[in-house]
Amino acid sequence: MLLTPRSQAPRPHRPRPGTAARFRRPPGRLKAAALLASAVSVCLLAASSPPTPLGIGDRLYPDLGNPGYDVQSYNLSFTYPGTNSEPLQAVTTINASTTADLDRLNLDFAHGKVESVQVNGEPATFTSAGDDLVVTPARPLPRGTWTRITVRHTSDPVAAKDQDGGWVRTEDGLAMANQADAAHLVFPCNDHPSDKALFTIRITAPNDYTAVANGLPTGVERGPKSTTWTYRTRHPMATELTQVSIGRSTVLHRTGPHHLPMRDVVPTKAVKELEPWLAKTPDQIAWMESKVGHYPFETYGLVMAQASTGFELETQTLSLFERELFTGHTYPKWYVESIMVHELSHQWFGDSVSPQTWSDLWLNEGHATWYEALYAEEVGHKPMETRMKAAYAASDGWRAAGGPPAAPKAPDPGQKISIFRPNVYDGAALVLYALRQEIGRPAFERLERSWVSLHRDGTATTADFERLASRISGRDLSGFFEGWLYGKKTPPMPGHPDWKPAAPGAQAAKSAK
Repeated sequence: MLLTPRSQAPRPHRPRPGTAARFRRPPGRLKAAALLASAVSVCLLAASSPPTPLGIGDRLYPDLGNPGYDVQSYNLSFTYPGTNSEPLQAVTTINASTTADLDRLNLDFAHGKVESVQVNGEPATFTSAGDDLVVTPARPLPRGTWTRITVRHTSDPVAAKDQDGGWVRTEDGLAMANQADAAHLVFPCNDHPSDKALFTIRITAPNDYTAVANGLPTGVERGPKSTTWTYRTRHPMATELTQVSIGRSTVLHRTGPHHLPMRDVVPTKAVKELEPWLAKTPDQIAWMESKVGHYPFETYGLVMAQASTGFELETQTLSLFERELFTGHTYPKWYVESIMVHELSHQWFGDSVSPQTWSDLWLNEGHATWYEALYAEEVGHKPMETRMKAAYAASDGWRAAGGPPAAPKAPDPGQKISIFRPNVYDGAALVLYALRQEIGRPAFERLERSWVSLHRDGTATTADFERLASRISGRDLSGFFEGWLYGKKTPPMPGHPDWKPAAPGAQAAKSAK
């Protein structure tokens, strides 16, 4: 995610306020899931106790996710009524394997009416507890069994008070923005990036609308009044990266590197204006591949939302952008292109390699900011060093306000996406710059390629990154990372002893461009 600056002078250094298939899981995640399932098995078996919301203990979002099962696939079905002010009818089917003995299980779901729940084809009872849907199947679910949960529900596009994210209401329909904790405002799920799954998404809408979702199309069924589109991902995806676009849109097709099929979803009336921007994406993909290796997914493209969201978002294979970013004539060309690369680079960093916990967010946003800045340097001729020096001056202030990059402070009350602060954007990119200075450019570039290759389609932690960096550099970097990722103060910059933090209260960050 990148929050869109609203001033006339852009400041790139600041964040902008079916049948399930098996896939490779990182060993660390399986071990952690097993330990957690064991720890909570007693309370899960206590079916007579009152239903309570559960979580997997994420430091920043403790109520997100649920123990006791591992989702393998989602099958989502939405029926759009032709207006974005009324609920959609929906069916969510979850295929999961149990990791504990369960008399009941929790799903994250908080903004819709549940009509019925079935578990393995049998009716189940259900109730709500906080942001959880608590389901009691007709018979207990033993550990290690395959389970199918089907929930018939509504999905409300009108946000409730104090809710961030979920459906985005556009001028002509809907899009999705589920980061960081809002997928469960759209559909029942295990709403944490540590539990990635395959997705099949079906959307039915009146015939004058077009619907597009993550992955590749697998079928279109046209009726006299409505059309149903089906899309399927070929790679596992975190719930926060789900995208569904419904609108009076045109889908533009093109081919990327290695014959990659690409599609962009554009308001029909804006095709001519937006096409020159969209035509840049294949070359941007080729540029990213030259840095970190082959594009990790089956397709890519942009969805242009006719809405003022305040951010751009790296939804998997179909990044969400505000149309105004390209048509508002507010920002210079090089800057807009670098933001396109920011979201593109997330397909590697954050989407293919997802954070194990939300405290690992710096690995997503720091890398995306890094390649945004590197592209601006190589293509837009905006020196990386100038931006990093300004970020260094501001870094102590960012750490004080938002925490160090790998230990960000919890979100502000009522502002759940407020973890997206400067410390995880340019503050984290500054860590990568310091690392390149410390181990040298060749080792750093090997690290980047190895990281996305080793953890492709999985999740990873900050500790994983530290270990890989130490192995590739041939030296113990634990002291380096301790200061740069967790220190209250920014360590001296390797190779730049003249760089100094700004005096308290100074607005040094304003100079980072």
